[in-house]
Parts: sequence; C-alpha cells; structure tokens
Amino acid sequence: MNDRTSGPERAEREELARLLPAPAERDLPPGRHLHHKDTLMRLIDQDGDRAPARPRLLRPTLLRPTLLRPVVLLPAAGLALGGVLLTTLAVTGQDSAPAPSASGTGSRAAAPRGATVLLDRIASVAGKSGGQAATGDQFVYIKTLQTENEGDFGGPAKLTEPREREVWMSQQAGPVIDVGLIHQDGSYYPITVGVPDGETAVGIPAGLGRPTYTWLASLPTDPEVLLRRLTAEITRDQDARDTPAEDRDQAQDAFDAIGELLRETVMPPRTAAALYKAAAKIPGVTEDSDAVDAAGRPGIGVARDNTRTGVRTAWIFDSTTLEYLGERSYLVRDTSMGKKGTLVHMSAVLRRAVVDALREEPSTTT
Repeated sequence: MNDRTSGPERAEREELARLLPAPAERDLPPGRHLHHKDTLMRLIDQDGDRAPARPRLLRPTLLRPTLLRPVVLLPAAGLALGGVLLTTLAVTGQDSAPAPSASGTGSRAAAPRGATVLLDRIASVAGKSGGQAATGDQFVYIKTLQTENEGDFGGPAKLTEPREREVWMSQQAGPVIDVGLIHQDGSYYPITVGVPDGETAVGIPAGLGRPTYTWLASLPTDPEVLLRRLTAEITRDQDARDTPAEDRDQAQDAFDAIGELLRETVMPPRTAAALYKAAAKIPGVTEDSDAVDAAGRPGIGVARDNTRTGVRTAWIFDSTTLEYLGERSYLVRDTSMGKKGTLVHMSAVLRRAVVDALREEPSTTT
C-alpha cells in the first residue's frame, strides 16, 4: 500500500519509528529449516559431483529383494553368480538415533497371532542353541544350495537348477577390502569392496553391510530397540542414496534386513533370538505352511508379501527342530516376471561353521 502521508506528519512518524525498539527477529518454523537444510545438502552433493571422484563402497542389488551387501568385484563370469546391479553403500548409526517404527506408523498391528507364536517358539530354540563363536582372524563358512534367476532384469524369471555355493566371510572388524571368497561351479571368486584411488582403497567396516560375529553380538537384544536400530541404519542408507519415498517401505525393508542377517552368518544365540522376536513386531508377517527349500526339505515358513514387487519371501524352518533351513521367494500376483506362483529364488543352508583360513572346509566333526 502507498504511504500518502507527507510533510510534518510523515516526519513525526519517522521520528517515532526511530525511538521504538527494533522488532524481534522471528526464527524460521521447523519445516522451513528442514527445507533449507535439504536444499543446502543437495547443493553440497551437486558440488561434490563436480569434484574429483572419491573411493566409494558398493553393494549388489539382487533380482530378489535384498539390502546391504558389499559388491563382489568379479570377472564377468563371477558377476553372473548374483545377477547384481551396483549401488552405493553408506551405513552408520547409533542405538540412540531416533527412528520411526518399522510399520511407518505407531497404530498398525504387528505380525498376526499365528506368526507371532511361531517366531516366539523359534526365538526360544535359537536362544538356547550352542554354536561356535568366531574371532577376528577367522572366517565364517556357509555352504548353500541356490537357484538363481538368469532372466533379463524386469523380464520373465528363468531359474537355474539348484547348485552348491560355498562362502568364506572375513570376521575382521575392518574396514576390510578383501571381504571373503566364493566357490561355485568349480571356480573361486574373491569378494572385494572399495574402489581403488591411486595406491589407496576404502574398505567396509563390520556392520549391517558386513555382519561379523562380533558385530552381531554387539547388537541390542531387546527386540524393540533392535528393530529401531535396524530401521535407523536402513533409513540412513536410503537417505545417503537419495532413495525416493515411493521406493521405501519400512516394514518390508526391516524384514529383508533380518533375512539378510539370517542367511550367511554364524549367529550368536542371543542375537538370533532377538532378531526373531523383532520380526514378530513387523506388520504383515505371516505363516507360510507350504514351504520347501532348495534341497527339497519341507518345513514351516515365516513370510511377508512385498506389495511393491508382488513377491512373497518366506524363511523356512524345520517343522520339528525349528532350525533355519533356507528361503523361498515366489510371485503372489501376475507380474512381468511371470504368473502368480512363479518361483523367483530358492536356497537351502547345508552347512555353517567357523574356519581358520580361506578355502578351508570344516571337518564333519566341527
């Protein structure tokens, strides 16, 4: 609005304005602070993109849902083992970091009663199990039977026949570049992380992306605290990679993360029990009574449907001993990968052990 005052009246107003105290500065509301912080961080990222490339940590994303795994830097034949796509990895975090619930809201229910009871029974057995602890200079040895999808990405699933795979995973705290070794189809493939930068390279420390026995033993054993810890680390990884909101599902991501931890580790009993109890708190987790692993062993499954991909993933347990047997993933609706019911992945754990060297196979008495 135009100021129509003039002459003595205007001079008097200006004099009064000078005598009054300066108006208090108003802080930005929290939402605007976050907006400007986000803008600033994006500008920093863009500036970093123009700077010389720095070593990065990489991980593969399999055609089945998976989370934080270090990339295997292999020859072309080796890359076909996992059907991997490379993306960046940045995992840090503390137990005290605030994080939303795995369901995304506090009002959604956890797993149905049947799945909760089953997971509680599995947790009880796992917590009482013995097993061999692994030290930093040893390797965790896992022998599995795997079927793999050799179809084109986004195209129809084409599963291989089940074939054996042996993995030796380093237990050093890290950061570690030479993470371990894979033996499959008669050949050995080193598992290496980090991109060389001149004479240096950056490895990956023990953590969610490389779960050593010592790191697993350090996790909180309160199921709710543990679930918050995993969710916070997953969220930080997604934030670091600018994962779009529509590609995030906290409940599914937490389920997948626990599945990754169960698959190729030697698990401390207390940690295993806590993970199963944490899984019972994830919404959408159900029983899958018709579960068979890659070795043809029938069992009872704990499953969750990924609503984004139409894939149900089931962890399979022996119906008598409740021992973890393997995993199975199949379509629950028609997709570009195939018709409802099409298998997209199967595995069976044949052996878990701790050994002292790469290529060492455990004795039958271990």
